[in-house]
Amino acid sequence: MILENIHSPYDVKQLTNAETRRLCDEVRAFMVRSVAETGGHLASNLGVVELTIAIHRVFDTARDRLVFDVGHQCYVHKLLTGRRDSFATMRQFGGLSGFPKPYESEHDAFVAGHASAAVSVALGMARARTLRREDYSVLALVGDASLAGGLAFEGMDDAGGSGEPLIVILNDNGMSISENVGALSGHLSHLRTRPAYYELKKRYRNALTGSAAGEKFYLWSHDVKTALKKSLLPGSSLFEDMGFSYLGPVNGHDVEELTDALRWAKEQRCPVLLHVHTKKGKGYLPAEAHSEKFHGVGQFDVFTGKPKGEAKESFSDVFGQTMIELAEEEERVCAITAAMIDGTGLTDYAAAFPKRLFDVGIAEGHAVSMAGGMAKQGLLPVFAVYSSFLQRGYDMLVQDVSLDNLHVVLGVDRAGLVGADGETHHGCFDVMYLSQIPHMTVLCPASFAELRTMLRRAVFHTEGPVAVRYPRGGEGVYTACCGEEDFTVLREGGEGTIITYGVLVNEALAAAELLAERGHHVRVVKLNRIAPLESGAVCAVLGGEQPMLVLEDCMGVGCVGQRIAAILAQGGCAPRKLILKNLGMHVAPHGTVAQLYEEFELDAASVAYALEEALQ
Repeated sequence: MILENIHSPYDVKQLTNAETRRLCDEVRAFMVRSVAETGGHLASNLGVVELTIAIHRVFDTARDRLVFDVGHQCYVHKLLTGRRDSFATMRQFGGLSGFPKPYESEHDAFVAGHASAAVSVALGMARARTLRREDYSVLALVGDASLAGGLAFEGMDDAGGSGEPLIVILNDNGMSISENVGALSGHLSHLRTRPAYYELKKRYRNALTGSAAGEKFYLWSHDVKTALKKSLLPGSSLFEDMGFSYLGPVNGHDVEELTDALRWAKEQRCPVLLHVHTKKGKGYLPAEAHSEKFHGVGQFDVFTGKPKGEAKESFSDVFGQTMIELAEEEERVCAITAAMIDGTGLTDYAAAFPKRLFDVGIAEGHAVSMAGGMAKQGLLPVFAVYSSFLQRGYDMLVQDVSLDNLHVVLGVDRAGLVGADGETHHGCFDVMYLSQIPHMTVLCPASFAELRTMLRRAVFHTEGPVAVRYPRGGEGVYTACCGEEDFTVLREGGEGTIITYGVLVNEALAAAELLAERGHHVRVVKLNRIAPLESGAVCAVLGGEQPMLVLEDCMGVGCVGQRIAAILAQGGCAPRKLILKNLGMHVAPHGTVAQLYEEFELDAASVAYALEEALQ
């Protein structure tokens, strides 16, 4: 076994071409076995095996800077940089992260978890290198779906004009999570049909650069080569017009060809775009056939590819079902997604209403602005988006939705702690930034029934922008519905009050039960709407001298508890003791949601203990 002897990238560099090809096969087999046990991102990593190995043959990532875009395709990189023995802990609390983390290894150049930022980050590193008179290579590994993001084009435009030596590797597999959409996807598909140019250019240069006369002729013939390129590869000028030297398309599963191309790119000393064509899920038939299903997976059977355990209904599923019902009732209802049709539960909706489903690709800011335009002209747009990804649409929410009080509905999926994806994916900021946007209504269902009710309320019965925020996964013990109300008292008690919203109501009710067993009877108040908070209603429902605990899985500054405290203080009805239970200033790591609740003392036992101390 070659893989067993790979302890660092140095070991990769010592392999022959034949050994390197064997290593690729072993890495794929290891990856399938490992992810089958831990869950994680499989198809994207199977697609970059040869590419990652080739990078480590040419570059030294302890010094050279390899910046991943999104970062979920970093497993092979981690495997080759001394972390093989930790793969059994992948995405588990205290274990290996599923994304690049500089605290794990000097080979991880930058934190990554969101799309389209890699070129900008890489250019920043290249400029730092130049200003500090240092010598190392900088690479940005970008997927074709990420390249469609606006930030990627901003970075490309600046990088191409800068003249800074850096290499942008375009990993073109025709997929993001769902199939790619948009004009750029079509352009890259066109380029992929013309690989002959790269081979011709390589042979042409090799033939002429062996002598001084050949070098002179090679430079003189630049205009001829440019004309030839435009005839064989019309469209590559998109990148060259931005200031990049374009190489490719290269077969992303030929490790020797990739190695040659990367060495050539390294020699150029200018902005280079290396176009690599890969297949998502390569080498594992179930993942090749259904790459979207193997993008992010739980545990599965290696031989069949089928998931272990029964599939459980999720909030995303209920959202999608409800969207179909609303669209059947009202033809103005439209759905928008940013490359997340399946992830946000809209697969069946897309089949039922293909003309009323708009997948804009990885472009959340554009999606928000487009929704504003649709609402202005009389449609009822619903943008289904993960909480952490919606952060990129903040300015558009203010400028293109809020200022004109437009009726745009946000289905904010993955709100709160999401678990194994960790820091870059937790939805722990939307509570603050959505609540501060003028005219915004924020609803927080805690059960499937409440999601159905609140989504209907948002689309048909609320004016202005509305966000309905719900967690990843399924509902808990609480399955009731009080979605028409703004406040609901779920449990009566005269000694203290626990206030919460969303699925944390399950921890609050469990904490109240623990306190009852110890002889303390406390109220549990559920907030169904966290914005706007009306002062009169807050004082009427929550005012008094009883100790009060506000339970949230968001950041501390600007949380609901702070806003309630301010309202009660201004109204002269503040409690004698106020406890705020939230994430404080700490972004939670990866781990199960239950583990993270315990880590941040948001679980029932911790809540009961804190309130009991206040009661005493």
